[in-house]
Formats: sequence, C-alpha cells, structure tokens
Amino acid sequence: MRDVAVVGFAQRQMQDYDGSPQCAELLVPLFAECYEQTGWSRKDIGFWCSGSSDYLAGRSFSFVSAIDAIGVLPPVNESHVEMDAAWALYEAWLKIQTGEVDTALVFGFGKSSAGVLRRTLALQLDPYTMTPLWPDTVSIAALQARLGIDAGLWDEAAMAEVVDRSLTDAEKNEYAVRSGGSSVEDLLARPMYADPLRKHDAAPVTDGAAAIVLAAGDRARDVRDRPAWIAGLAHNADGLHLGTRDLTRSGSAERAAAAAGGAAGVDVAELHAPFSHQELILRTALGLGDETRVNPSGGALAGNPMFTGGAIRIGEAARRIWDGTADRALGHATSGPALQQNLVCVMEGRN
Repeated sequence: MRDVAVVGFAQRQMQDYDGSPQCAELLVPLFAECYEQTGWSRKDIGFWCSGSSDYLAGRSFSFVSAIDAIGVLPPVNESHVEMDAAWALYEAWLKIQTGEVDTALVFGFGKSSAGVLRRTLALQLDPYTMTPLWPDTVSIAALQARLGIDAGLWDEAAMAEVVDRSLTDAEKNEYAVRSGGSSVEDLLARPMYADPLRKHDAAPVTDGAAAIVLAAGDRARDVRDRPAWIAGLAHNADGLHLGTRDLTRSGSAERAAAAAGGAAGVDVAELHAPFSHQELILRTALGLGDETRVNPSGGALAGNPMFTGGAIRIGEAARRIWDGTADRALGHATSGPALQQNLVCVMEGRN
C-alpha cells in the first residue's frame, strides 16, 4: 500500500440564504486556498473527484457545472460520486493506490436552501414502500432517538450534554453556522421540535462546500512537515429498510471502524452526527473512550452542508494532526437515513 496523506483542506459554510453563490462560485476560492496551502497549481493535481447530488440541485448532471471552477486547460482527470465528498476521498485514495497518480483534489458542495431539505431527503428511501409515505429525515431521527430512550440507552439529558459541549466548542470555529453553549437545564427547557428532538438536537440547514488535497509519499512531505497520513480507510452500509436493522446501534459504523484499524489510541475524533443522539450511537459503535476528544470543531450540530459535512469532519481531524494537537485522529462520515452508511478515516502524524 502506498503512503497517502491529507495535506490541504478548505471549507465554506453559508451563514444565511441571501442568494448563496452557485457551486462554481463556492468552489473557486476554496481551490485557491488549497493551492496556497500546498504551493501547487491545478497542473500539479493528478486526479479530481467530487461529491454532490442531482436530487439536491434539482437537475441532471448538476456536477458538470462545478467543473467550471477547475478551469478548461489543460484537460483534467475527473470523476464524481453521488455521495458526500468523503466517499469521493475514498475513490481518490484508491486512484493514488493504483499508482496512476500521486496527487488528488477532492471536493463537495451542496445548496440545501434550494428546497425543503428534510422532504428532499425522503427520495433516498425505498421508492416502493417508504418514499410514498414521505417520512422526513427529522421524523426518522426522532423515531431513532425515541427507541434509544425507551431502551434505556440514553436520555434527553445525555442528548443535551452533547449539544451543549458541541456548541460551546463551536465558538472557536470561524466556520460554524451555529454556536454558543448554554446549559443542559436551559436546553431541556426549550420546546419540542419532533419529540423527543428539540431544534438544537438537529444540524442546521446549511449551504456550503469543501475541498481536500491528498498526496502520496514524498509529494506529501514536500508540502507539510507533519502530513496527516491515512492509516486506515473503510466504509460499510446497513440495509436501507428501517425495519431490518436495530436503529439504536450502527453495525456499519462498527464494521467500518474495524476495517480501518480501530479507534485505539485516537486522540481526537470528528464524528458526522447530524443529530445529538447519533453521536452517542457512534461513540459506542466506534469504541471511543473518554480519553478521546469528540468534535472539537463543534461537529455537524454547528454546521452540516449536504454532501460536504462528512468531508469536513475528515478535514477537521487532519488539521489536528497538522498542528500537533493529536498524534492519531479519526474522521467519520455518514450518509443515508439513521446512520445507514458510514465511512471511517484514521490518520496519524509520523516523526
């Protein structure tokens, strides 16, 4: 296996919807930031891979317009996944493993403000038995949270503790859309949104984009003194039908973590948990102990652009390696209803 590291990362999350930039307008400054971080130009990128969704954009082959942000000449080696950009990172990592290229730039983008997100995401459900009922994502998550509460696995106070910690940490994150801790008591006093969820238990609807740069071997060492070397990378999926799996746990996250080498020795974990109780599920599934600091960026509860939120978790984890905050970090991404699909990326700093 070739040694591959994360060496660049840029993100943008829109605070409000005042005619948010189109995808190419979101991406151009992010690519420029990645070039500045690495000292490269577009000619140094061997492979490009993006993650987005035609359903979210409301038109076919919507990702093609994003390629305008790359530029016309010289022609580029490019691919796309209809998933969070974390899965585009997986494809790019595999491309580098083949030896065909030494570098890659991965990017994702999503404009949730173009429609009603919780309704749009019903289209990812089974088209015969579930989508016709139009169960929205918040309601499905509420059912999942209620199952865990009724089983005695967590309670509303534990969910509020996740929110309080996340939004307090988000105060130090310049990209956070929502921040500002309160207290568990204050959070529990707020009205229900979708019982047992309150609005702060769900990630805010956000437009945004992100870009991550990968490089192999000496190309990575040329860019950074302390690259975030990918020690393990894997993804897994549970069945789509909600009735065929235990929603209070995440078997696919467990399997992905095991395939990626496990969470032993992880100092920092950035978990893609769009709902507060899902962090509790993921902590157990990934085997994270109290010694691991979870979501120092604030996590998805502070900002969760669709098809970018998972990639941001990997980028934020890589930053902890770069600055020496962590020697071993874990980035996690999820997709599908109620933690159906999960990707785990374990990174480490090497002397």
